[in-house]
Amino acid sequence: MLRSIISFHSASWLRLVVLLAGFSWFIAAHTQAQPAYQASASVADSSRPRLTTQTMLLRPQAAHDSAHLGRRLPLLAGGLAATYTGGLVLLGNAWYTGPRTNLHWFNDLSEWKQLDKAGHFWGAFHESRGAVDMLRWAGLTDKQAIWYGGFVGFLLQSPIELLDGRDPAYGASATDLAANFLGSAALIGQQLAWREVRLMPKYSFHTTRYAKLRPNVLGKSLGEQYLKDYNGQTYWLCADLGSWLPAQSRWPKWLQPAVGYGAQQMVYNDADSNASLGLRAYRQYYLTFDVNLLRIPTRSKFLRRVFYVASIFHLPAPALEFNNRGGLVLHGLYW
Repeated sequence: MLRSIISFHSASWLRLVVLLAGFSWFIAAHTQAQPAYQASASVADSSRPRLTTQTMLLRPQAAHDSAHLGRRLPLLAGGLAATYTGGLVLLGNAWYTGPRTNLHWFNDLSEWKQLDKAGHFWGAFHESRGAVDMLRWAGLTDKQAIWYGGFVGFLLQSPIELLDGRDPAYGASATDLAANFLGSAALIGQQLAWREVRLMPKYSFHTTRYAKLRPNVLGKSLGEQYLKDYNGQTYWLCADLGSWLPAQSRWPKWLQPAVGYGAQQMVYNDADSNASLGLRAYRQYYLTFDVNLLRIPTRSKFLRRVFYVASIFHLPAPALEFNNRGGLVLHGLYW
């Protein structure tokens, strides 16, 4: 069991590194030599929209530029391939050093109140989102970028299951693969329907008292707890109302409603082990508002870079929680 947790979290570290490295690669290049912005007629916005990260991403695509395609695509593919391959090699050498077995499967669906599955979905979604935007920048057409880049999240995360599947203490997880696929599919569906993301999955974290009860699993340092302590993780789905509302609406386009999911009292997966500590795991559901950083007007290239990367996280805000222990709980500020 301990090895399975380590395996998942080492994969989480790799996902996060690849995700942020890919985003940084894209935004650093995307904000150079940017063509003059023209409003997209398909987006519900004012006739003269203010310059935001969102409108930069939604600018009308120029005619197919073979020069850009020939120069940018190899650079992009080479950089990401080197980063990911290096990460896999490091992961294999660092964690998978014991005996290997034939590929086998392990059903972990019941563990951690499915928060690890939410993490797989979130990671695959944003890896695919970054890939689609990067391929558009590289010169591919919209449909090519969506279909080629849309499954990148699934393809990046799936090899982890092959490594786990040959570990005698664990095994490949079909539900992890399913969560990876659904994350990529959710991005593809939105891009095909709207050419933008209107339902954005996000992540937030706060420290908890449970990590100290089992630091070798839930994390010793703040960085480890950020990825390992599921008790402090909350996954959100945020709806960009500004994309659906009419242009004359007074609703702030940067403000969006969000629903969240988390869980508490998860030190062990085994209910009896948890009970020995006086704990019984339970789920939490949240309702709040979220700041859509992509909708904040700015002409600063630096801020657009920051907003693009930070848009994967939910910022602290008042929230209403429901759980089956205490009912409704109002949080003045929750993250």
